[in-house]
Amino acid sequence: MAIGLDVDTPPEPQNPEEYDYEKCPFYGELPVRGQILVGTVVSTDMDKTVVVEREYDVTVPKYDRQMKRRSRIPAHVPGVLEPLSVGDTVKIAETRPLSKTKSHVVVEVTQEATAEDRAELTRETEVDPELSTEDIVGGGDDTEGDQ
Repeated sequence: MAIGLDVDTPPEPQNPEEYDYEKCPFYGELPVRGQILVGTVVSTDMDKTVVVEREYDVTVPKYDRQMKRRSRIPAHVPGVLEPLSVGDTVKIAETRPLSKTKSHVVVEVTQEATAEDRAELTRETEVDPELSTEDIVGGGDDTEGDQ
């Protein structure tokens, strides 16, 4: 409860000389305030930033139904919580603007992703081992224009 939230404090950084204390809510001066959101990590391509996607329902009064919406929120990852992977469920908290698009910071990893979750989110498909590379590319021997 060092940051005012009900989250566990991660272990201290291993390299205190190189650690970015300015953007750490646990061991630095970054205050957290406002909303606390839970979502799934969908992108880890940026340095010290993840994109968290959360899905929520919205009522459509005209049809008296619920509609699903999703929002993608870029969030800063403190050095003590790295590395995160695609598919992890995380808790993010609102903070002061850290860059043009980042105003949230990851404060807790609630659930680690399994291999099936990662494959589904990254859309990885396994290539059939019985097919050759020529079959996949489409360059076979039986072309009809060479007669």
